[in-house]
Amino acid sequence: MSEAETQLIRLLIVDDHEVVRMGLRALFHHVPDIEVVGEADTVASAIAEAARLTPTVVLMDMRLPDGTGVEACREILAEDPQTRILFLTSYDDEQAMLAAVFSGAGGYLLKEIAGNALVQAVKSVAAGQSILDPGAAKIVMERLQSLSGTDQSAAKSGSISPQERRVLALVAQGKTNKEIAAALDLSDKTVKNYLGNIFDKLHVSRRAEAAAIFSRHPSR
Repeated sequence: MSEAETQLIRLLIVDDHEVVRMGLRALFHHVPDIEVVGEADTVASAIAEAARLTPTVVLMDMRLPDGTGVEACREILAEDPQTRILFLTSYDDEQAMLAAVFSGAGGYLLKEIAGNALVQAVKSVAAGQSILDPGAAKIVMERLQSLSGTDQSAAKSGSISPQERRVLALVAQGKTNKEIAAALDLSDKTVKNYLGNIFDKLHVSRRAEAAAIFSRHPSR
């Protein structure tokens, strides 16, 4: 794609520290194809501003005063799956990284990243790529590999019905409950019930774990 064809990236900055937001806004101010369209400092305001501004990318902190960025991520993606979420945080906690990635975020970066690298990361995420801090990538891969140990016991558990398999296939694609319901002409409540049954049969408690098992045995 040429410079002239490059679409403007609408960026929403979500961080509870005003100084951080000011610094990020200043960083992107001189980037010609990125426009900061708004700011938010809580989960609630992030969800509201994302709905109002329809940003291309939401640059999201992990910990916010009224909850976590993961909660905001899920709500934003449920309303508009085309929105891209990029986490920028000081926390390299393993569970936080996994929760962010498995909630549908397009990336997870630590605030120690250089400015130019962050600008490029926003552009990459806007283009549909996934961006992970090297440390986060290693943790995610190790976690997914560890799930393979559950495959054998899962295979011996209750069989997955054809409809449950269809639901699980969409989960593995990163679809939200709302998207799955629309794709299969089901209600949100029915999708939740199917997922509950699937989790019980596979002996898992997270969507990511169920998706990882399905990816190894899609025909189960």
